[in-house]
Amino acid sequence: MPHSRALRTLADTAALAAELAPCLAPGGALFLTGDLGAGKTTFVQALARVYGITRTVTSPTFALANEYPLPTGEKLIHFDLYRLASPMGLYDLGLEDALERGARLAIEWPERAQTVLDLELPKRLRLHLTHLENNERHAEWFEEDIRFPRPTAAGAQP
Repeated sequence: MPHSRALRTLADTAALAAELAPCLAPGGALFLTGDLGAGKTTFVQALARVYGITRTVTSPTFALANEYPLPTGEKLIHFDLYRLASPMGLYDLGLEDALERGARLAIEWPERAQTVLDLELPKRLRLHLTHLENNERHAEWFEEDIRFPRPTAAGAQP
């Protein structure tokens, strides 16, 4: 069931990031969706602060991926797939390595590589941001698991 909240200020965004940060386990993914200017990168900046990252977090619009070390030794990898030419290009950006290392992933524009992400990250947290009037935003989030049910012993073929 989706949850939602108005984000009227940067403090509201920071509070939501603090609330959702524990849901993003090592090896987990946060998919950020919304139009240009909806606040996806701003949310990742707030999330990075929650994780104790002190260096400046910028949009990886042209680099497509930025990696930030956490004080715990883990990594937060911020992907911006808006300019991704092909879903398979996600592998060139180091997706498999990131998953093997247990990095926490924040992925903007996941729909640009949906086929690969569905295969590699079937369970994820999805956050949709909408830009409203007066520089306010609306956030809606939910956990998503698209894995197909596995056959049970009773339904297994001999």
